Amino acid sequence: MDILRTSTDWARAELLSNGFFVLFGAMFIAASFGFWQRGETEMARTFVVPMLVAGALLLILGGGLLYSTWTTATGFEAALTQDPAGFVAAEIARADRTMTQYGLAVFRVMPLLIAGAALLIVVMHGPAWRAGLVTATAVLSLVMKIDMNANARMEAYKDALLAGQAVR
Repeated sequence: MDILRTSTDWARAELLSNGFFVLFGAMFIAASFGFWQRGETEMARTFVVPMLVAGALLLILGGGLLYSTWTTATGFEAALTQDPAGFVAAEIARADRTMTQYGLAVFRVMPLLIAGAALLIVVMHGPAWRAGLVTATAVLSLVMKIDMNANARMEAYKDALLAGQAVR
C-alpha cells in the first residue's frame, strides 16, 4: 500500500470539499446582493445583512481550511521520508482528534443549533429575526452536510492508514 498516495488523495478530496465552503460563501454573498438589488418586500430586504455575514463567514472558513489542508499536504512527502512509522502514527492521531471534534461539533452541537433556530423562527415575529434565523439554519445545515462527508472521508483515511501500518 502506498501511504503517500493515500494521504495525498485524502488531501485532494479535502481541498475539493473545502472549496465548497468558498463556493457557497460566494453564493450567499451573491444572494445578498440579489436581495439588495431586487428585494421588493420588507422580508426580502432583511435578508441582505444575514446573507452577507453568512457568506463572509463561509469564505473565511473555506479559505482557512484550504490553506491548512494545503500546508498539511505539502509536508506529507518530507514527513514520510524522514520517519514513515512516525508519519502514520501522527496521521492516525490527527484523524482521531478530528473525528472526536466532528463528533461533538457536527453530530451534537450543530443539530441542536439548527433545531433551536427552527423553533425560534416560529416564536420570533420580526422580519430581521426570521431572516437571521433562516440564514443561520441554512448555513448550519450546509456546514453540517459538508462536515459529515469530511468525517466519512476521515474515517476511510484512518482505516487505510491502519491497514498500511499493519502491512509494514
